Amino acid sequence: MSNELDQRNSVAGTSLAAEPLPATSRAYRAEPLRGLDGLVRGDRPVPSPGPHQVVVRVRATSLNRRDLMLLEGTYPVPLTPGIVPLVDGVGEVVALGAGVTRAALGDRVSGTYFVAWNDGPQLLALAYEQYGANNAGWLADHVVLEEDSIVHVPAHLTDVEAAAMTCAGLVAWSALTKPLPVGPGETVLTVGTGPVGLFAVQYAKLLGARVVSITSSAAKAERLRALGADEVIDRTATPDWEQAVLDLTGGNGVEHVVDAVGLLTLPKSLAAAAYNAQVTLIGAFPAPAGAEPADPLGGKFLSVRRIAVGSRADFEAMNAAVAAHRLRPVIDRVFPFDEAVEAYRYFAERDPFGKVVITVS
Repeated sequence: MSNELDQRNSVAGTSLAAEPLPATSRAYRAEPLRGLDGLVRGDRPVPSPGPHQVVVRVRATSLNRRDLMLLEGTYPVPLTPGIVPLVDGVGEVVALGAGVTRAALGDRVSGTYFVAWNDGPQLLALAYEQYGANNAGWLADHVVLEEDSIVHVPAHLTDVEAAAMTCAGLVAWSALTKPLPVGPGETVLTVGTGPVGLFAVQYAKLLGARVVSITSSAAKAERLRALGADEVIDRTATPDWEQAVLDLTGGNGVEHVVDAVGLLTLPKSLAAAAYNAQVTLIGAFPAPAGAEPADPLGGKFLSVRRIAVGSRADFEAMNAAVAAHRLRPVIDRVFPFDEAVEAYRYFAERDPFGKVVITVS
């Protein structure tokens, strides 16, 4: 791709813009430990790209639980006071810094979750630098991305859909493809019906697996079946859902678990897992005091891991699969830019089924 982009970027080694950028544009800034009062809208100077950076005109952005945790001060990486929040987004490249070869003016792109994790194992230093936490994010008219953060989006996705992929979409993809990918005929258990759980259902079916999903209502169960889940267990009607999963698998358990709730459900997820299964813990909901099992592995040989989204290479592999299968994310509700605070409130209080997206332009 780089040769083609080199030809499209007509003046190598200099900055380019599709048209003169405005002096200022809209942006929200986030202050930690103030709840939704910490989200303040105002104007800011339109950023200019430095070497190997691009300016993106934002079209849409979306929320993740991580964004609430940043405001609450419960996320592992502290929120830089006054930073532009949100890590999911899509937009059009409108300015190029010197030396950019991975994008051209007019390209529709997203950005990575981590500023500099492109491939290979994640290192602590790479995990710390994140858009929307300590690097300016997407809840603005314009965002600056490092060139290595650029990810081209599948052409069939709308802007609203493309803005839903960076965090929840990629973490579910990583859970099912690394280190041992799900294979046809295997059974995947998904726990939770947040965006990660919904993506996990879609990806597991794409990979040829049988899917058993845990949810909390009959209404959600029907929507999960429509999304592709082969079996759905309502935990309110079946509190011992781990036994129900074992019954569905002839007592063997499932080969893969994607637990998007957290320590609260991990003991049951482990109990539902097969011998030598792979259990991926993603959720950040805390377990009640004293609820942790004495032996969380239950005597089984399991691979239990926490994962932190994925690299740029993972993002590109996911997008290739999404494009090939024309998969579309589940969208719950779309809010305009002026109602971003209401979008946060809705996300926090209303138990959405799918992504909550904010359109910017």
